[in-house]
Amino acid sequence: MIVTLRKELYRDFNLLHLRDKLRDIHGIKLSYESLRQILIKDGLHEPRRKRKVYRRRRRMPKAGMLVQMDSSQHRWIENIHEPWWLVAMIDDADGYVYARFYPSDTTWANIEVIKEYINLRGLFMALYVDKASHFKTTRHGGIHYQVFPEQEETQIQRALKELNIEIIYANSPQAKGKIERLFGFFQDRLIKEMRLKGIKDYNEANRYLEGKFLPWYNSNYNISVESIYRDLSKSKDLDLIFTIRQQRKVNKDNTIKFKGKVYQLLPLNGIKSFSGKWVEVCEYKEGRIKVLFEGKEVFYLEVLDKGALREEKGVLDKREYFEKKEAEKEKWKPSKDHPWRKTIKFNKVKRCDILNWK
Repeated sequence: MIVTLRKELYRDFNLLHLRDKLRDIHGIKLSYESLRQILIKDGLHEPRRKRKVYRRRRRMPKAGMLVQMDSSQHRWIENIHEPWWLVAMIDDADGYVYARFYPSDTTWANIEVIKEYINLRGLFMALYVDKASHFKTTRHGGIHYQVFPEQEETQIQRALKELNIEIIYANSPQAKGKIERLFGFFQDRLIKEMRLKGIKDYNEANRYLEGKFLPWYNSNYNISVESIYRDLSKSKDLDLIFTIRQQRKVNKDNTIKFKGKVYQLLPLNGIKSFSGKWVEVCEYKEGRIKVLFEGKEVFYLEVLDKGALREEKGVLDKREYFEKKEAEKEKWKPSKDHPWRKTIKFNKVKRCDILNWK
């Protein structure tokens, strides 16, 4: 029976995964070594080559001291050719994991995972990441490109600083060994589990990952250590902290322009006009914005762009003019006795040979 199950259902499962399936689904309890010997005898298992052993850094003594974060691009669903990204976080001490699938490794994808991790566990001391552009500024300006001081920080750097979370940068993939090994485990086991469940798209994959797989993983692979996670203060708005922020200088008519739209700022605490002042535009993922001046919210009204309105009016005026001209052309017809309707006859003239003319 074991050999049949190996050939039909679990042909590419490693021994630990196979042992768990035999125990949990089929009620067959075997030790790792007993299972290995059975499969070797039937030619269904070959010993792996010994891997090079690297010196490992000692794990942190307390949960919440250091959290590793990284992304892995892979074909997570076997019937979908396009690879997706798994964005994951793992506590260095107790091994707790949170992750989600995304079509691309963007700032918003990483922000969503960090926010959900904080909601689940609380604030931690430090985040250990690579030097990707959403974690570390890679462009510092030049002759044709000016970078303001506030732009030297990425959006994630700014948000984590506001939460008193330090960012530590890894200098190599080997330095993030814990999360790299996690991706190896997920690429082996998670893909096969989703295949057995018949998962066909990434929406379903995310539901299975968060609802079934991660709770199973965290209950089986976490270790018990002291935790120093901190609760988020009620005065901190996590959604506002993790917005995409940009600076705008207020125009003389007390308006700002953001992504093709014009906003009229309303008075705030006796300040009737913000003309010439700098405000901060905070953009949420769904597209709505909040305007801040010195940390205080400024209310606004969306108004029509005068330039765009003039341009639109000019186009309409031209269109009306030409439509009117075309209509006039269609209405007017020459009368029957009009000169245009008469045929003009010309008298024929004999050809003259100038050279032989006398």
